Amino acid sequence: MVGPSRPQFVLFGSSIVQLSFGNGGWGSSLSEIYSRRADVILRGYYGWNSRRAVRDASVQPSLVIVYFGGNDSMGPHSSGLGPHVPLPEYVENMKKIALHLKSLSKTLRIIFLSCPPVDEVRLLVHSAYFSELVRTNELCKKYSDACITLCKELDIKVVDLYSALQTISDWETACFTDGIHLSAEGSKIVVKEILKVLREATDWSPSLHWKSMPVEFAEDSPYDLVAADGKRTLNPSTWNFHWESQWD
Repeated sequence: MVGPSRPQFVLFGSSIVQLSFGNGGWGSSLSEIYSRRADVILRGYYGWNSRRAVRDASVQPSLVIVYFGGNDSMGPHSSGLGPHVPLPEYVENMKKIALHLKSLSKTLRIIFLSCPPVDEVRLLVHSAYFSELVRTNELCKKYSDACITLCKELDIKVVDLYSALQTISDWETACFTDGIHLSAEGSKIVVKEILKVLREATDWSPSLHWKSMPVEFAEDSPYDLVAADGKRTLNPSTWNFHWESQWD
């Protein structure tokens, strides 16, 4: 017994997901925000594309946040190898993922993250390590737009990462650690966009926004820290933590 059962939020995707618990990442931020409310589970796999994702087994959580597109959108290699997935197949793969998740439960909630932009200048520096590496914002936008269009067709919530990350003037340097993967600043934008979707999802019952979810062990306990007056205890669930104000 390690506490009561609680909702599970699964983050499913490629390296943007795998690295989301490091470097002030968006996954670790969500885990902190939802402490005592939900378990944030990491299912991120470096280098994965949507083709591999459709073969993966799924659990039945309360929320699944899905990201694929960055690796898919890379240009094709002349050998036929590599992570590239043609746009029509990418859309079909994402549709398969969405429909499969929808089939698991009527109460399962889904959010897709679209393909983000990249810092093309820094990518040129790293391109020497990869044969025929092609990753451009023109390609990223095509896959992002396709994901957004699909989500509208399937009535799935979506975060437009391609646009969201470009809302700050120095996004190329501020949002990425290497031109592709998210920095703490980039992750902060992702978290805010996800929380915005959850806050505005008034058709989801119960709400999965952190302020609307019950807190575990919210009742007073004689085992909590004793107040200065020595007559009562201080319930930690009522404390205001330093991070809460930034996610209002």
